[in-house]
Amino acid sequence: MDWKDKVVLVTGGTGSFGKKFIRMLLDEYQPAKIIVYSRDELKQHEMRLKGFNHPSLRYFIGDVRDKERLYRAMHGVDIVVHAAALKQVPACEYNPMEAVKTNILGSSNVVDAALDAGVKRVLALSTDKAVNPVNLYGATKLAAEKLIIQSNAYAAGKATRFSCVRYGNVVGSRGSVVPVFLRQRASGKLTVTDERMTRFWLSLEQGVRFVIRCIEQMQGGEVFVPKIPSTTIMDLARTIAPEAEIETIGIRPGEKLHEVLISRDESRSTVELDDMFVVLPVEAFWFGGDWMQRGRLVEDGFRYSSDSNPEWLTPEQMRSFVAPFEEAYANGVLDG
Repeated sequence: MDWKDKVVLVTGGTGSFGKKFIRMLLDEYQPAKIIVYSRDELKQHEMRLKGFNHPSLRYFIGDVRDKERLYRAMHGVDIVVHAAALKQVPACEYNPMEAVKTNILGSSNVVDAALDAGVKRVLALSTDKAVNPVNLYGATKLAAEKLIIQSNAYAAGKATRFSCVRYGNVVGSRGSVVPVFLRQRASGKLTVTDERMTRFWLSLEQGVRFVIRCIEQMQGGEVFVPKIPSTTIMDLARTIAPEAEIETIGIRPGEKLHEVLISRDESRSTVELDDMFVVLPVEAFWFGGDWMQRGRLVEDGFRYSSDSNPEWLTPEQMRSFVAPFEEAYANGVLDG
């Protein structure tokens, strides 16, 4: 796919993913225009000050809850990356209707605006917490996933296609434990909720490159899941602060011991490729993909979980993940 004639809109474009995605598009793909769509004028101003002032960039103040503003922003847009969400688990638990309005109703507004504006491709970012959800954030992202995928049925004869990307923890992103551990290290004590905990890990750059590849390959209706390594929370803690005392404080409400990116029930419609899984919509008349020919169906009952993952981070790999945040922390610019 040639990006040079494409107009791209990123909801939540001032977030950690949005900024990295936009920077990579500007540096490597040079699309005709990139629209940063977000509700915080201060973050947009700060982006400009930090070098996001390319001639092809446009800044739109707007909320995904505002359908009319989305209609205006999507005029002439080819590709939408839907990254806007309320994602902090405690905040979503305490403000449940706000999570519903942004994560579910906001996603519905993105679908409607994209269909009516003639957008060609919409890729929405999801999360492991949407699989067998145990908290409201996960439940809203599950609903958003279903809404995005099934909205291909609404496209009818139009060219608009909808897909999702689902992955786990992004190292150092907002809410990540890495900045927390780096700050705690000075006290000589790190807090973990449960020593048995495991997590999938990928870098922000890996996540962005995966999203770009999925945009280029999507045919509509897929949930793309990258193959990524796992680590234990204790190995991560010891990598960051090998001499520190570890205090176990107990699992938080809505927190899982292990992450699941593909459930057993999804295995019946999941195709495995060399570097990713593709969860296909079940019996969808509008889905005409050729993924079955490009990969193979996983075994019935397959479950992609962080505790049974065949790939684990080595100490050296963990140190390479953490190194950029060590430097940022040392320079007093750690953002987490």
